Parts: sequence; structure tokens; C-alpha cells
Amino acid sequence: QVQLVESGGGLVQAGGSLRLSCAASGRAFSAYLMGWFRQAPGKEREFVAAIRGSTSSTYYADSTKGRFTISRDNAKNTVYLQMNSLKPEDTAVYYCAARNSPTYYPRQQSNYSYWGQGTQVTVSS
Repeated sequence: QVQLVESGGGLVQAGGSLRLSCAASGRAFSAYLMGWFRQAPGKEREFVAAIRGSTSSTYYADSTKGRFTISRDNAKNTVYLQMNSLKPEDTAVYYCAARNSPTYYPRQQSNYSYWGQGTQVTVSS
């Protein structure tokens, strides 16, 4: 069982930055595929970014590429999402997710077995 705890959400003005953190339990964290997803009010949850454990290869949604950066610190069992140039449309609950086996599809939320409780990000105009 993997437990995930997100932190770092909050209220920020458009153009500002936030860094989300996700602390994970489990001895094999360095091998986990870690992802960030978000869900805005009235919308379906969508992929934001992911990072592999074995290679640290990263993947981004088109809407976040160039503004968001996903990274991980395996010594701390933590994955981060640095969000820059935030826009009001980035307002959502952000969820951390983990998968502890290989997959060819890191952008698909159905491939993730473990989820955090979410953290609210609100970007004001």
C-alpha cells in the first residue's frame, strides 16, 4: 500500500508561481511512476505531468508544457510540481498519483493505483 500526501496549494495571482509537493510512503519509491492530475469545478480530472522512476523521463500536458516542471527527490520519497506563469484556468484541485509497475501510458489516470487527497490551487485574475 502506498500513501500519498500533497501539500503546497493555495491562492496566487495570475502570473505567479507555486510549488506542490507529494510525499509518498513505500520502500520502492525510486521505481514508482509518479503523476500529477487536476480537476477543475464541473470538469473531468485531467493529466498534468508525470515522471518515471527508472529513467526520470518526464511527460507533460500541452496546456502545462513550458510552464510546469515535475521533479523528484528519491532520497525524500517526494515528487514536486513547480508551477510558473499561472493562469486562472489552472485553478483546480491537484492530485498526486503513483504506479508501482511499468506502463507505456503515463498520461492515463486509469494506470495509476494510488492517489492522494488533493490540494486546492486557485489562481486569481
